[in-house]
Amino acid sequence: MELNVNGRKVYAATGGKPFDAKLPAIVFVHGAAADHTVWKLQTRYFAWHGHGVLALDMPGHGRSDGPAVPTIEALADWLIAVLDAAEVQQAALVGHSIGSLITLDAAARYPDRVSALALLGCAYPMRVNDELLNSARANEDLANQLTNAWGYGRAAQLGRHTIPGTWMLKGGMRLVEESADGVLFNDMNACDKYNGGETAAGRVKCPTLSIMGEKDMMTPLKTARRTAALIAGATETVIPGAGHIMMDEAPDETLDALRGFLPAPAYT
Repeated sequence: MELNVNGRKVYAATGGKPFDAKLPAIVFVHGAAADHTVWKLQTRYFAWHGHGVLALDMPGHGRSDGPAVPTIEALADWLIAVLDAAEVQQAALVGHSIGSLITLDAAARYPDRVSALALLGCAYPMRVNDELLNSARANEDLANQLTNAWGYGRAAQLGRHTIPGTWMLKGGMRLVEESADGVLFNDMNACDKYNGGETAAGRVKCPTLSIMGEKDMMTPLKTARRTAALIAGATETVIPGAGHIMMDEAPDETLDALRGFLPAPAYT
């Protein structure tokens, strides 16, 4: 599905069913230098169980027009503009990594537009290692290697994929390789420079779930828990053994957590 947002094309996957704005909406926002494909299992489930699903490609990512947007606050404004373009008055937001900061900021500043918030791999502050940030600025392959080495848990790096012969780490590296020059740095820098997380967390009023990887090296469990504690009434799910990219490492466990938080409408 293509939307026109501020004069630029935004691509959104709809989970294999045409998007219906009259259904309870769930909007998925991916992580750094990624795209809508990271949500393939979760979006398909919800689209076929009574929800209108939009898995977005952020500006300059995947099939969406650029340029990439450099700040979390501007991306949160963009996200609300996407809801307007899709004629969605209110939606549940699901965000991973940079996407979690975007959805957090949007829920805080646009409370009437957000019915629920699911944060995956969310920790504030989300500072980025200097070597990773500098290599991303220079468009060096080292940035891709570090992103994935630190993004996946150790078990996932050795194998563990449910499809025989498929290696999660290589898939993650190919995804970053396919992004345009400067996109990884744009996203990492936006996370590193964002200073509004504590204020945003304190302003969130909607039901909130934080999904955390036990072995997350990019948004460590201790910091993620401290962040979730800033949000009134927030609940948490910790996925044993998972790293930062839990949608890929533990897709069923991630879906189960989301299903429990965002149940299907009663009529489905």
